[in-house]
Amino acid sequence: MGSIVEINDTLQITPDQGWPAELDLEKHLKTPIKLEDVENKIYEFHGKPKIRVYQQPPVRNFLAQNLDGKWIYWGQCFITEITHDYEKQETSGKFKIVRLNSPDEMKEAFKHLDRNPQNDYFA
Repeated sequence: MGSIVEINDTLQITPDQGWPAELDLEKHLKTPIKLEDVENKIYEFHGKPKIRVYQQPPVRNFLAQNLDGKWIYWGQCFITEITHDYEKQETSGKFKIVRLNSPDEMKEAFKHLDRNPQNDYFA
């Protein structure tokens, strides 16, 4: 007997999984959102496929938005709560943002953090 648990250092979520509406990419590219605007808020995500475990604070997780299969690295977050639904094989939870990348850092981040060029939003 055994079980499969996926260990992640990146919280990558879609709008359907709870991507925060206030983190609007077009707005951020024109007028960068400041960390002060989001850092004390708790956000929720839900319906991540598979049972996942994330880094625990004070260790950061990368925060990536998934738009139509393309990834955008927004910064870093702390996972503050995790819930596993073993029947659905899904993970949900809560997080807070601890660092926001500037638009230039977002465009560069993929080159340093990811090895799947087909997922690069800015390519």
